[in-house]
Amino acid sequence: MQAYLEALRAALASLTAHRLRSFLTTLGILIGTASVIAVVSLVQGFSDSIRAQFADIGGSTLSVEANNDNDNFRTGKINTLTAEDVEALRHRVAGIGEVAPLLGVPAGQASWRGRSSQPQVIGTTSEFQQVRARFPQVGRFLVPADDAGRRHVAVIGTKVRDDLHLPANPVGQYIKLGGDWFKVVGMMEPKGEVFGFSQDNYVVIPFDVARAMSGNAIDPMIGVSFTVQRIDELDTVQERARRALRASRGLKPGVEDDFKIQAANSIKDQLEKITGMATAVLGGIVGISLLVGGIGIMNIMLVSVTERTREIGILKALGATRRDILVQFLLEAALLALLGGVIGIVLGYAAGAGIAALIPNFPPASVPLWVVLVAAGFSALVGVVFGLMPASKAAGLDPIEALRYE
Repeated sequence: MQAYLEALRAALASLTAHRLRSFLTTLGILIGTASVIAVVSLVQGFSDSIRAQFADIGGSTLSVEANNDNDNFRTGKINTLTAEDVEALRHRVAGIGEVAPLLGVPAGQASWRGRSSQPQVIGTTSEFQQVRARFPQVGRFLVPADDAGRRHVAVIGTKVRDDLHLPANPVGQYIKLGGDWFKVVGMMEPKGEVFGFSQDNYVVIPFDVARAMSGNAIDPMIGVSFTVQRIDELDTVQERARRALRASRGLKPGVEDDFKIQAANSIKDQLEKITGMATAVLGGIVGISLLVGGIGIMNIMLVSVTERTREIGILKALGATRRDILVQFLLEAALLALLGGVIGIVLGYAAGAGIAALIPNFPPASVPLWVVLVAAGFSALVGVVFGLMPASKAAGLDPIEALRYE
């Protein structure tokens, strides 16, 4: 241990004696590490934002939508879910909790006292708030009587209130959707923006009212979200739902499903997998600069060995072994790389945070601890690998020839 501590002291003394050269040598590693950390922090921030979007929904929520490929759109034979499919899920599948159909309505614009906005209009039922974990900030949400009586009531998002300049508490006001008037009975809690898109620019109306507004000339594009009463029965209930939908849609044995059922967690996992692959690819591409930095370290260390040939000869004459010389030069290379790596980590995170702040509504940059440790460890490893040849050359010098070197 004493020998290693002495080698470390000698390596630090050598680096301190050539500060400028040491700094310039670490620039390659510094820039490479900073680039990797900046890229990873941005992608990781994006991934954290996706995870947060699904955090409230939970693992017991599933969604159903019709399957359509290019042939469906080309031929005009679009698959849609129907109200009968919704009823099949609600009444024929054991283990299902709340079922919330979702119907987008082409209502055009919303208006109030001469002001207008373009919100998303969603037709749904009272179960929506439990299924999607969204609740009113003021007023109330839809109730079963609203749908049964086809009442023209609406629950709005906070952006709709702001765009229309409605009062802070808009409950009781009447807004116009397309050609119909609706009474505002509630306003939902704000969710903020994601990548410039507001999550609060929507109006929720009763499902049957939305169907009437869509008209009978077209089949509306209905989606369905539902919960499972027991999380341990998720797969079983999902299979029961699949069988009920096949029966409701009249699919014969051997015919592929023309719909898909997905759990909220599976969608989140797919998105996280995509961001993970993006992190690996981008990090790998940018990480090439670390290899360039390693080559720079190797070149400088080879020059250092040549400059210190006489010093090495003296050390060997005084009894230093081949291992002592090898360890000292390897430590110098590793310290150079580690220094560049640590500074690069700090600068990379600062760069990622700055870029995220400059992009409107971009999620904050995030760097997990494991990324920091891997970056620092990889930097030191690069120094050791590329410092091995110069160190071996120094350790292999003949002491007599080294002492004669001018």
